[in-house]
Parts: sequence; structure tokens; C-alpha cells
Amino acid sequence: MSGTLNKVMLIGHLGDEVKMHYFDGGNCIGRFPLATNETYTNKQTNERITNTEWHNVVVRNKAAEICEKYLSKGDKVYIEGRIKTRKWQDESGNDRYSTEIHCTDFTFLSTKNESGSSQPANPGSQKPTEQNQSSNQIEEGNDDLPF
Repeated sequence: MSGTLNKVMLIGHLGDEVKMHYFDGGNCIGRFPLATNETYTNKQTNERITNTEWHNVVVRNKAAEICEKYLSKGDKVYIEGRIKTRKWQDESGNDRYSTEIHCTDFTFLSTKNESGSSQPANPGSQKPTEQNQSSNQIEEGNDDLPF
């Protein structure tokens, strides 16, 4: 195989509100931490162990504005994107690295009324502009879900 692939798919909860940064020319980016959990049982102690991994998510322009408007701390979201590592220097001149997930697509899994709860939204919930249409399709049984 001669090609390469840089693709990330995450489902997790926002660890903070979306922080927006605006630039000259009207462009903007939004940043937020996303927590994913792995839970397993220790076979020796029978103790339930949960490991949390934190991801730095970056969204751009219109997608960032949509995320800022509709997402809150604790909301569950599906993120699709690619890994990007940035190199920068701290105040002491030391090289530092930040690994980010540059979001290319997302789906909200919590509705605004469920913020902070762990209940999933309607499986048809897509982007904010499609939420009402998807909800109607599910009620009528016309969804495109294969299961």
C-alpha cells in the first residue's frame, strides 16, 4: 500500500467550554478538551478501573461557531478528524510539543436539554441544522440506520 492514512474517531465528553479565537479576515478556531474513558476489571483484585485520556480538539471557522453555540461542558460528542502535532518554544526557549485532533466532522450526541447528563440523544442527531429533521424521521420510522 503506497498511501497513508491519518484519521481519528472519538466519542467523548467535553471537559470545558469551547474557547474561541478570532483572527483578522473573519477566520476563527475553537478549542476544547475531550475526555474518552477505558474501563476494565482488574483480574487480581476484581476492582473496576477507569482510565481517562484527554484529547485537545481544534475546529475551524463555521464549525467552530456551531460548536461554541451548541456544545457545553459535559456534552457527549462524536469527533472525526486527524492528528496534528505542533512544535513551539516556551519562555525558557525549550522545544515543546502539542498533539491536537483537527476536527473535520462531528455529531452531537447530547441535546441542549441533556447537558451534563450521560443520556444519549436520538441516534439520528447530526449537526444542529439537521436535528429537527432527524428527530421527525425517527418518529416516523424513516431513518436510514442499518440496525
